[in-house]
Amino acid sequence: MKKIIHFPWYPFFFALYPILSLLAHNLTQVSESAGLRSLLVAVLGTGSLLLVMRLILHDWQRAAFSVAAWTLLFFTYGHVYDLIYSKWKSPYLIAGLLGTWLLLLAGSVALASWRKLHFETTGLTLNIVSAGLVVYCLSLFLTWSLRKTPAAAVVNIPGPDPTLSVPAGETLPDIYYIMPEDYGRADVLQQQDQIDDRAFMQFLKDNGFYVAECSQSNYVSSELSIGSSLNMDYLQNLDSRFEAANVDQSLIWNALRNNTISADLKKAGYTTVAFATGYEWSELTNADIYISPTLLWSEMTAFETLLLRTTPLRYLENLGVLNLDTLDGERYRQRTLTDFDSFASLVRMPGPKFVYMQIIAPHPPFVFAVNGANTDAAKFINAEKSYTTDTYTQGFRNEVPYINQRLEASIKTLIQKSTRPVVIILQTDTGPWLTYGADQFKILNAYYMPGHTGQLYAGISPVNTFRVILDSYFNANLPLLKDVSYFSPIPHIYDFSVVPNPCSGK
Repeated sequence: MKKIIHFPWYPFFFALYPILSLLAHNLTQVSESAGLRSLLVAVLGTGSLLLVMRLILHDWQRAAFSVAAWTLLFFTYGHVYDLIYSKWKSPYLIAGLLGTWLLLLAGSVALASWRKLHFETTGLTLNIVSAGLVVYCLSLFLTWSLRKTPAAAVVNIPGPDPTLSVPAGETLPDIYYIMPEDYGRADVLQQQDQIDDRAFMQFLKDNGFYVAECSQSNYVSSELSIGSSLNMDYLQNLDSRFEAANVDQSLIWNALRNNTISADLKKAGYTTVAFATGYEWSELTNADIYISPTLLWSEMTAFETLLLRTTPLRYLENLGVLNLDTLDGERYRQRTLTDFDSFASLVRMPGPKFVYMQIIAPHPPFVFAVNGANTDAAKFINAEKSYTTDTYTQGFRNEVPYINQRLEASIKTLIQKSTRPVVIILQTDTGPWLTYGADQFKILNAYYMPGHTGQLYAGISPVNTFRVILDSYFNANLPLLKDVSYFSPIPHIYDFSVVPNPCSGK
């Protein structure tokens, strides 16, 4: 036991800590499983390197010291790079940084080889320190897991009548909630991006959609807007914890994940279906069926791209050998194509079903040309990894026509090939990026509800979407709420102030 305790395990812990720490601080964007492959590679790589250094230095303690030093240098390179680049932006300093790191790597081996130094007494201390860092990260995972559980979810949600009845002789409809991210209202697209969307709007109307031409979102951010829509009420009414002083985002994430409409439709016999979005907070992984692109070994996850930027491989980006933005864009492309390619199988899936599909397009990164061809997402981003007004507009104009084309084909598939009645909500959570004031709230909001459009009106907002559907198809007798839009700043996302709707016709 003493030999086990005093064996130098710390290189493994030091290799795991940067990965676990980065993962722990991004749990709102990625799932815990996103780091599994990186952790496996880190353990195997550290073990292999430790064996090689043991053969060279003929001592486990010396080998462990050199490997631990290499590991720490490997995972701190990107952080130092960012610090230097943010202040000086000099290519000479960046080249000097890589040279310095190579010297430090060589120095660590020389230090480990120096026979006058003894490392036996430091092994246990470094084991304890490095293991403590790993335990700290694991505690963050545990805390996050507890905050995601239904026990911490929103309470006092005033849902509809617990029993939803369907008129005699009618069949429960399949309900599709399709949300193309950042797709604004037609007048905003015309005004801001000079996109003439009249043909697509006419397509919707010709195919039986009611287009709410004065619609605004109820909140300025995606998580707030979707959480309110799926719970059929304003957040302030759901729980007293939605208050200005509270900055706890897990409150809205739980409200979204454990939402009212999914729960009530499940009680009525529905199967819930959800799709991967790439953003942990918006992924309804608790749906009955959860669809995500197949992860091939040749593909990297968004987390792995972020991790690589903390390592010397970052230098390959500067040389043009590796483009991580391009790799990141390909994942968005794959997820979007998975969404659209799933409609043919969705209509064959036994019903009734409630399908929640948040399509991360035409949201950046921009990966589609007008004809759907692959576009390099990196060309729209400047050296500071940001979008300018011009590059954003260019990318947005590229994607909207292709997204329209795929939406038209998908809608035709649902209407023409479904074997049961269909309800389709085509709705954006917020307006496009780089919009201000009321334009941030102006959204695409269209409903396919044949024979049940009597309660729809030009200014209907997402908070009333499922109230209308449950009343129209299930006799829920839910009153409609007043349509209000609320702005809130970051980080005080629950500090709401009213934004008027200049086109609030009813």
